[in-house]
Amino acid sequence: MDTVEQLNGTYFYKGISNLSAEELLFWIFVTNVEKQLGVQDLGAITAIILGDNSIHVPGKPMTATPGTSYASLFFRKWLNIRLKRNILPTLTKKSVKKLKFRMVNNIGVFVGRAVPVVGWIILANDVAQISYNTVVDYNRIVRHDEKL
Repeated sequence: MDTVEQLNGTYFYKGISNLSAEELLFWIFVTNVEKQLGVQDLGAITAIILGDNSIHVPGKPMTATPGTSYASLFFRKWLNIRLKRNILPTLTKKSVKKLKFRMVNNIGVFVGRAVPVVGWIILANDVAQISYNTVVDYNRIVRHDEKL
């Protein structure tokens, strides 16, 4: 095990000595971030960036979310498949604030709007796993009176 409680009441973790309980928590957090982040996070960040509506679109209605994204442009072009009815739920920056889904009938629009949502879900999952693993690891190591 990387962690050993020292006699003076401090902790030793991964080569760092004389750590307080708070410092130990920080270094366990850093270790769990290193373990968790990987290729899927690169994909998540890419999805968020490609799904950001940073491309100006002239003539959009005032009620619409301004701009469009690279993902939306790509999928509207390559998956321009229309269904008979608006049955595909989508979120935009504007609609997510109210948690109001916009129904669409174009598969390309649906996929283009889903790209950043998938990225945010992956990152939210990472934050939850890092937080949980950090608390579990910390509580396994520290004295009973310092547990979270």
